[in-house]
Amino acid sequence: MMQSPTIRVPHVSQLRHGLRLTADSGLTLVELIITVAIVSILAGAAIPVAKFEVKREKERELRRDLWEMRSSIDKYYDAAVKGAFQTKADSLNYPPDLDTLVDGVDVQTKKVRFLRKIPIDPMTGAADWDLRSNQDDADASSWGGQNVFDVHSKSTKTALDGSKYNTW
Repeated sequence: MMQSPTIRVPHVSQLRHGLRLTADSGLTLVELIITVAIVSILAGAAIPVAKFEVKREKERELRRDLWEMRSSIDKYYDAAVKGAFQTKADSLNYPPDLDTLVDGVDVQTKKVRFLRKIPIDPMTGAADWDLRSNQDDADASSWGGQNVFDVHSKSTKTALDGSKYNTW
């Protein structure tokens, strides 16, 4: 006797499973679109935060550089007042320029340097600073050239706290 071929009829759960795959495929596309939208929203929100953080880091660097240069000006002044080296009479014991702090002065038998290098202003990208001598007016916009009493950034941009960088 010959056996008749068996025909396998898919079970209802298998049919549902097949239909579920197509439904899942469509749902996966919707999920992908939603995920891309969420990621782009988050990326769009992260860009201003990153710019804010970059600006904040530049401000920290500016404050550190100004503190370092002002500290070296003070050390030069203190050494000159103590008589470690001679200065010009009209300089009032302040350095004549920033290069003098880097090049150093002769104290007895050795060279004393007060600053390793003139830092680059993070706001302008150049090692060019606004200088003020103690003979200049407090609100003077140009340097008299007699000595270096103080140093400021040349940037006229506004800081995160609302002040101008050139007033720091």
